Amino acid sequence: MEGSLCRVNRGPRSGGAECGTGRSGSRRGAGARPARARRGVLRGGPLKLAAAWVTIRRVSTSFPLDGMRVRFAGATNIGRKRDHNEDSISVPENERLAIVADGMGGHASGEVASRLAVEIINDHFDETGKQQTLTWPYKVDRDLRTHVNRMITGIMMANLEIWERSQREARFKGMGTTCVAVYFLDDALVIGHVGDSRCYRARGTEIVQLTEDHSLINDYIRMKRVTPEEAENWPHKNVIVRALGMKESVQVDIMTEKPHIGDTYLLCSDGLTGMIKNDQIQHILMVERDLDRAVERLIDAANEEGGVDNISVVLARVEAA
Repeated sequence: MEGSLCRVNRGPRSGGAECGTGRSGSRRGAGARPARARRGVLRGGPLKLAAAWVTIRRVSTSFPLDGMRVRFAGATNIGRKRDHNEDSISVPENERLAIVADGMGGHASGEVASRLAVEIINDHFDETGKQQTLTWPYKVDRDLRTHVNRMITGIMMANLEIWERSQREARFKGMGTTCVAVYFLDDALVIGHVGDSRCYRARGTEIVQLTEDHSLINDYIRMKRVTPEEAENWPHKNVIVRALGMKESVQVDIMTEKPHIGDTYLLCSDGLTGMIKNDQIQHILMVERDLDRAVERLIDAANEEGGVDNISVVLARVEAA
């Protein structure tokens, strides 16, 4: 938990962000610019449709690694209870970068925040990728520090743009978004994370949550004020304490690791993990070899359990070359 307690109540998706401290003003970060629409970025938005379940999908794509390949697939779904989708996802077309962002703030501002996050991070990776001295058919620079910095900077730039826009325009006041992103190098990967959207790794018969939720309930669990079992029915489990747009600056959690053939990485919003348990997620990832179909089955499972929130899923599976 950073500084004073900053909360975004994500239950009704109308509370927005509340922060004990913060400075107003407008200052664009270096290299920041208005985000543009791009291929590969999917977002929800208001839907004037009678159907209860509305899914926007991306056809799977794959990219070479060092003696392996990584295949991506993803979709975002409105769920059964919401009247619009505030999530945005990005499945790679050029850079080996995938993102899930879960917006909040009510009205249209949540979807604006999540869209800004995925577009600005993608733009930053595109621009910094052009500066790399090695290009195809050579391998991606193996220096992890370079790519950790790209991830941190891209997410921080997105945070600043969202925060500044919320300060400038009253209709966006209080908007914010979670963000979880993964970038694959040839022999490693970098995960960047803010909020309670998650990254999991499924390897063999085990599934592991790699990110740690920036939520009030998780803080209480770590302080042993509640047990994980008690947390299931805790009344404030949707309160998060860190998100993009809460403050002018944000702390980004970073993880790095080496992928193995057969690993599946899952990026998701809490619309998935709030509905189905880890063992059910692992079972679907183990038995469903078609990645697009695995995405569909995860979303279907969450909707069958009630679908109380928007549901976003991006999968990245490491395969033999």
